[in-house]
Amino acid sequence: MTSERFIELIKPEQEPLRRFLLGLCCGDGATADDLAQDALVRAYVASGSFLGLSKFRTWLFRIAYNCFIDYTRRRRDALSAMDSGPELRVAAEDGADSAFRYQQLYAALDRLPEKERAAIVLFYFEDRSIKEISSILDMPSGTVKYQLSVGRNHLREYIKL
Repeated sequence: MTSERFIELIKPEQEPLRRFLLGLCCGDGATADDLAQDALVRAYVASGSFLGLSKFRTWLFRIAYNCFIDYTRRRRDALSAMDSGPELRVAAEDGADSAFRYQQLYAALDRLPEKERAAIVLFYFEDRSIKEISSILDMPSGTVKYQLSVGRNHLREYIKL
């Protein structure tokens, strides 16, 4: 894939990609931007391997999701390396853009397990189909539906609507 073609395919996906990562990062704009940049670099480096077997968007979001998973593993490893006893957890309010109006939602999303959070963000924030979420998260459609159901119940409990 030429660099011009890559840029052409990336342009319409930049804002949805950032929104997706912002949701996964529970409103932490700086981390979402860092992960988006990492995902774009990884996608560019691997662009020659994109065969068109799935949508470009699905391929790109899968790379971004992997960047997020790598980030959370590094963060978890760093916390356990500090041997701090109980796991330290940054409150979502500390990591969220204080001016962002969905702070309560991000605080609730931060409490969800990674896969539930990713399914919720892709389905509700990015309006992705079950099939596309299944491909991005590399899980069967039934599991995606389960993650969405459980995630919705957890959010309802955390937000107390």
